[in-house]
Amino acid sequence: MAASAMDGVAATALRSVLHRVKQAAERSSRASDRIRVVAVSKTKPVSLLREVYDAGHRCFGENYVQEIVEKAPQLPEDIEWHFIGNLQSNKVKPLLTGVPNLAMVETVDDEKIANNLDRVIGKIGRKPLKVLVQVNTSGETSKYGVDPDGCVELVKHVTSNCPNLEFCGLMTIGMPDYTSTPENFKTLATCRTEVCSALDISEEQCELSMGMSGDFELAIELGSTNVRVGSTIFGAREYPKKQ
Repeated sequence: MAASAMDGVAATALRSVLHRVKQAAERSSRASDRIRVVAVSKTKPVSLLREVYDAGHRCFGENYVQEIVEKAPQLPEDIEWHFIGNLQSNKVKPLLTGVPNLAMVETVDDEKIANNLDRVIGKIGRKPLKVLVQVNTSGETSKYGVDPDGCVELVKHVTSNCPNLEFCGLMTIGMPDYTSTPENFKTLATCRTEVCSALDISEEQCELSMGMSGDFELAIELGSTNVRVGSTIFGAREYPKKQ
């Protein structure tokens, strides 16, 4: 990506993030092109997403179904959308029908949501959807995700019983204050080892989605293949003020 004098703040921030990803990858002797940066655009206007798209970025993540369904049709079809929020069963159909170019759901955390996704995809006849299994590595009750000890079982359910889903790896959300982030990330890496052993696949076939704006470099050093970076690219989120 060549920088231009016309670059906006978000495009410049994107370049800086990509540079930091490259450095973190080099520190851990990994190829930076094997690490995907998901630009998390929740609460941000389409114009800002367009700026990051025009800078050459194609992978965007949203946390809310209503928001991704509104934005996706306004943006080019070659965007690779990741849904990274908690997905409720009643939102599965609007998500899948509203975003034909949805590339991945990162937050499959129980059999029910896996079954729902699988069924709706079969009904609407879209190609299989890539999914990650979300693991609650921090043990916080406020967090979604399967317990680490239930991870293999849920992955097996997806691979055995959900023909319209393509299992791609594991995802976690670390602690908000980063105190136990390394432990959270190591827990996910351990889950990957167990899953790969149970499915008899190589670790390269099981992605790790971990790391956000505050800790993505550490996540890469601990094996992440997919980092979800929002505010560092787009600026602080502006939530609407409650009336």
